[in-house]
Amino acid sequence: MAEIEKYYLYPATLFASDKPFEVSTVLGSCVAVCFWDCVKNIGGINHYMLPLWNGDGLASPKYGNIAIEKLYNKMIDMGSRKADLRAKVFGGGEVIDTFISSFNIGERNINIAYEVLKEMNIPVISHCTGGKFGRKILFYTDSGNVMHKFIERTIITKVQ
Repeated sequence: MAEIEKYYLYPATLFASDKPFEVSTVLGSCVAVCFWDCVKNIGGINHYMLPLWNGDGLASPKYGNIAIEKLYNKMIDMGSRKADLRAKVFGGGEVIDTFISSFNIGERNINIAYEVLKEMNIPVISHCTGGKFGRKILFYTDSGNVMHKFIERTIITKVQ
């Protein structure tokens, strides 16, 4: 049996394939949305950093609303039907302590994922979002399976 190909997903990018891949990424306040076609057994994943593109500059997958739409279009281009797509959502941890509510990037990233997926009428069948920890994600494009583990926070102290 051949070993599955591996791919590392960087922030502000997306990946989809009709071949089996293990896609890994690391999330803090960023969010990853995984799409899996339950009929064709193909999948894709994005990794976005900020919730909304404001219309200035390029419509980059750095933004949640753009990243989800681009991943959806890539899945459709590979032959998926909207009715066959399922979504999984991960990340959005508040890994930086702040008392400024408008800075809660993780929470805002999570909210945009659910809003866009609801508008697209794509069911979210699994999720692990929020909290105070980052996550390492392994997404398998052929099965839609996701494995994740929490990344412990570390406190850095200055030593004199």
